[in-house]
Amino acid sequence: MHAHRRGAGLTSLERATRAYLNHVAVERGLSQNTCLAYERDLRRYLEWSAARRIVDLDAVTDAHVADYVAALRVGDDHYAPQTATSVSRGLISVRGLHKFAVAEGMCADNPAAAVAPPKAPDRLPKALPYSDVERLLQSGGPEDTPEGLRNRALLEILYGTGARVSEAVGLDVDDLDVGERVVLLKGKGGKERLVPLGGYVASAVEAYLVRARPALSLRGKGTPRLLLNARGAPLSRQSAWAVLQEAASSAGLEASPHTLRHSFATHLLEGGADIRVVQELLGHASVTTTQIYTRITVDSLREVYAASHPRSMV
Repeated sequence: MHAHRRGAGLTSLERATRAYLNHVAVERGLSQNTCLAYERDLRRYLEWSAARRIVDLDAVTDAHVADYVAALRVGDDHYAPQTATSVSRGLISVRGLHKFAVAEGMCADNPAAAVAPPKAPDRLPKALPYSDVERLLQSGGPEDTPEGLRNRALLEILYGTGARVSEAVGLDVDDLDVGERVVLLKGKGGKERLVPLGGYVASAVEAYLVRARPALSLRGKGTPRLLLNARGAPLSRQSAWAVLQEAASSAGLEASPHTLRHSFATHLLEGGADIRVVQELLGHASVTTTQIYTRITVDSLREVYAASHPRSMV
């Protein structure tokens, strides 16, 4: 800590910080970059504490540490606001300092131990552009084999209805009414919802039911499940994930098990669907869960606003 006084004039908080930095550098042998990061974090902690006349280790409370964490998020005249990830790293530095001080007998308690780091913001779901979705849907396998037809039906169901993978593999044949173009999805907690079947989904499911499922069913012992594996047994969730991954790889894309569900929701909102309708289709208990998708479409909303509102100052 080059900026601090040397010798006996140091406060107990400064002395503990100097000893801790020496400990992480010498005894723990951390890299130079890591040690510099600890030093930067703790220099700011000392500055913040000194400005509030908190100079003794025993004077620091958990409320002080919590206030410091909040200050990192907000920033001030000298420091920009920090992200949740950076604040968490800063809190780790402060925790380490006070834990070290307790272990060395410099103070009795670690006031940072019970302070929780800030919650990281929800990560935006990954949604594919529609052109990529089309490539993925067409990569399920050859349509002249039962497995290829099944894969195409599975992928079309996932994107066309927004079903979770577990909901798709849990479908029984009787849960679909291709004529009425609806499907009954059974979601979390046993909640059921009716979702429309688009023309592409209906066609893919019909082709599978007529040209593939009877052959697959003959290989097994008989089951009401819609989607069957090569042995005629119900397709497992893990196998469905593998179908999606293989199709994505064939299309030159990266996709998680939830990619098509995320794309379903995003494309509906981008097309002008009401958020409460999307909530119902996804089977979310609260509209706040669905609102994460609205962040993805904010750029397109800005474009519509700029082109449409008379006072948008374009």
